[in-house]
Amino acid sequence: MEGIIRKISIGHDYKNNAMHYIVGQDVLNGAYQICEILKTSDNGVRIYILKGDEIFLWKSFNENMPMSIEYNINI
Repeated sequence: MEGIIRKISIGHDYKNNAMHYIVGQDVLNGAYQICEILKTSDNGVRIYILKGDEIFLWKSFNENMPMSIEYNINI
């Protein structure tokens, strides 16, 4: 059983070159906030951002991208 994704890291080198995205993180100079990270049916990932009461798809990654997923265990 999978839980709610809290953080995703995209890239080969987790510590040095990966991009890290965390739910609640401000992005795009603080104009938006990451509101949800979801897995897709084809094992990819989509990142959604929030501005006001509008939600936008911001980034999507396919299953071929190296990624590390952290799940929220405090629910």
